[in-house]
Amino acid sequence: MATGDPDPGAPQAALPLAALNVRVRRRLSLFLNVAAPVAADWTALAEELGFEYLEIRQLEALGDPTGRLLDAWQGRPGASVGRLLELLAKLGRDDVLLELGPSIEEDCKKYILKQQQEENEKPLQVSAVESSDSRWAELAGITTLDDPLGQAPELFDAFICYCPSDIQFVQEMIQQLEQTNYRLKLCVSDRDVLPGTCVWSIASELIEKRCRRVVVVVSDDYLQSKECDFQTKFALSLSPGAHQKRLIPIKYKAMKKEFPSILRFITVCDYTNPCTKSWFWTRLAKALSMP
Repeated sequence: MATGDPDPGAPQAALPLAALNVRVRRRLSLFLNVAAPVAADWTALAEELGFEYLEIRQLEALGDPTGRLLDAWQGRPGASVGRLLELLAKLGRDDVLLELGPSIEEDCKKYILKQQQEENEKPLQVSAVESSDSRWAELAGITTLDDPLGQAPELFDAFICYCPSDIQFVQEMIQQLEQTNYRLKLCVSDRDVLPGTCVWSIASELIEKRCRRVVVVVSDDYLQSKECDFQTKFALSLSPGAHQKRLIPIKYKAMKKEFPSILRFITVCDYTNPCTKSWFWTRLAKALSMP
């Protein structure tokens, strides 16, 4: 094995890109942001990752293109530390592997340890009895209007990802989109989901199989919510690169914190802009009505 080549048996091989902390990402940017005639830069990495020409040009116009590239790739299937190391080796960036290898390995070990600790902290649960019917989840019924026998599962135009503190805006959304001529059908967990079920598995079922779109209500509290983080990343994994226009972020009030980087490459519906506020509900309704 050549010096700097990733070890297939190393702990980082199958870990998600999220295992790399901010410090390592910044150092990657220092290496790859600068174009050099004799070394592959971030644009070569972007091409290897499957980013299209226009996407690369868009990244080029932003500060820290390497960091933005990693943020965008992180929401796509197959984004892993191991894959990143493989591509850096393929591009001949042994200097990066040699310099950052120890830090990357340390990050991965910390990530694995954290995952193990979280797993150990989970309450002990009795294993669910598996049903011979592959549709057992649908038969159980998960929303208020589901058929008790699972014959006609309830379907929605959009799943609303939100924090409890933002419920007032969600209620306005219900009034504007459901109770007007738009006649859209929204999935609002506190209203539509039956209690007593696992929030993670139910959200996955609804986002993937019951809802055509996902509306993400972004706020400072949203950034602190593990449930919202899971729902957003799950929705992104179903439409990598937002090519299917499945996820629609909404900014409805001023934020003290930075807008989440994972959503920066998706057009935002901005309720805070007074110049376009009068068009807000029409644009959102149109986006949710698209086939």
